[in-house]
Amino acid sequence: MKLRAWVVGGFVRDSILKRENKDIDIVVVGNGVDFAQAVAKQFNNDCSLSVFKNFGTAQIKFDDWIIEFIGARKESYRRDSRKPVVENGTLEDDQNRRDFTINSMYLSLNCDNYCELYDPFNGVQDLQNGVIRTCNNPDITFDDDPLRMMRAIRFASRLDFRIELKTFEAIKRNVNRIEIVSQERITDELNGMIMGSKPSRAFEMMSKTGLLDLIFPEMMALHGVETRNGKSHKDNFYHTLQVLDNICEFTNNLWLRWAAILHDIAKPATKRFDPKVGWTFHGHEDRGSRMVKGIFKRMRLPLDEKMRYVSKLVLLHLRPIVLSKETVTDSAVRRLIVDAGEHVSDLVTLCRADITSKNEAKVEKHLRNLVLVQEKINEVLAKDELRNWQPVLTGNHIKTHFEIKDPQDIGRIKDAIRELILDGHVPNEFEPALAKAEEIAKAYGVTVRQTP
Repeated sequence: MKLRAWVVGGFVRDSILKRENKDIDIVVVGNGVDFAQAVAKQFNNDCSLSVFKNFGTAQIKFDDWIIEFIGARKESYRRDSRKPVVENGTLEDDQNRRDFTINSMYLSLNCDNYCELYDPFNGVQDLQNGVIRTCNNPDITFDDDPLRMMRAIRFASRLDFRIELKTFEAIKRNVNRIEIVSQERITDELNGMIMGSKPSRAFEMMSKTGLLDLIFPEMMALHGVETRNGKSHKDNFYHTLQVLDNICEFTNNLWLRWAAILHDIAKPATKRFDPKVGWTFHGHEDRGSRMVKGIFKRMRLPLDEKMRYVSKLVLLHLRPIVLSKETVTDSAVRRLIVDAGEHVSDLVTLCRADITSKNEAKVEKHLRNLVLVQEKINEVLAKDELRNWQPVLTGNHIKTHFEIKDPQDIGRIKDAIRELILDGHVPNEFEPALAKAEEIAKAYGVTVRQTP
C-alpha cells in the first residue's frame, strides 16, 4: 500500500511550542481506515485498533498514545447545521477545511520528504507572534462551523495568545450562529477553557464578543457596578473571575473550579439597597445553591454527585470566612465539618480563593485567620472523627416513636437533637438522644406513640 500521509494539527503545533501532546492526528490522501489497519499490523498486537466506519476514521491506542487516522476530505455546510457534507479530497481540500493557522501545519511522513514541514497559512509565524487567526475568511469559517468561535477563545486563553482583530470582529458578527451548536459541544469547549491556568482570559473574551450572553446569561448578569447615595458594590463578574483564577493555583478539580464560578451566581437576584449599610446580598449562598441544578441541567453537565458537590460548596462558601472573623469555637467548627462532610478541605480552598481585595493588608489578615480555621478543623477532626457524621436519631425513628400529625415536626425534633449533640449537651447515643427527643416533642405538643 502506497499512500501519502502527514501528521497534522495539535501535535505539530505543540511540538513547535515544546508542549507535551500524546494525541497524534494523521491525514492520508486515500483511505485512512485502510492505512490505520496496515499500521496496526506493524505493532504486532501491542496496540488496540478502533474503526469508526460512519466517520471514515480509525484510532490506534498504544501505551498512553492515541493516534487518529482520517482520509483527506472536502467539506461543505448547510446554513442550518454545523455538520458538514463530506467528500474524499486532496491535501489542498483538507487544508482549506482547517480552522486556524496554528492548527494547519503538516509534518510529512513520506519517504521523499520525511519530517518536512508544510505550512500553507504561515502557522509558524502566528505561533511566534502569539496570534489566533483563521486560515480563510473568518466570517465563512464561523458561519460554517460556529463552534470554532469558542475554539478560538479556548486556544487564545490557554496559550495566552491574542485573537487577530479581523477574526475577533468576525466572532462578534457571527455570535448568534452559536445557537445551532449542540449544548454538549459548547459545554465541552467551556470546560476546556475552565481547565486552563487562567480561565478569566476566556470569560473576558466571551463577554466582549457577546458569546457569554448567549451561553451563560447568569454569569453575564454579574457584570456591572451600581451606585446609590454614594455607595457602590464591587463588580461581581470580575470578582468571580479573580476567585476562579485564584482557585486554579490550588486545584485541577473541574468541579471545584465550577464552584468558584457559581459561588456568587445569585447575587444579582438577591441584591438590595439598605440606606444604612449600603448594598446587601443576603441569602445569595442559599439561592445560588438552588440555582446550580438548573444551570447544570441546561448545560448538560452531570446531574449526579458532582452537581451536589458544587451545590453544597456554593451553599457553605461563606461559613469558613464568617468563622475566620470570630472566636472559633469547637461547636461552630464541628457544625461546619458535619455540614461539609468529606468536602471540608475543598470548602476551605474555595474560601481562600474568595478572599479578594485591593487592600493587601486586609487580604493577608483574612488569609491568616483562615489558616487558624483550617488548623481548628484539623484539630477537631482528629479529636472527634466527624467526617460523614450523622446523628444517631433519624427521621424514621422519630416517625415511629411519636404520634406525628404535622410532618414538619419530624424535622424540628431531628434538627433540635442534632444541634444538642453537636454542642456536646447530648451524647450521640440512641437512648439519651431519644429521651431528649421526648422532652422536645412535648414542647411541640407531640406525644409518644402508644405501643399495642
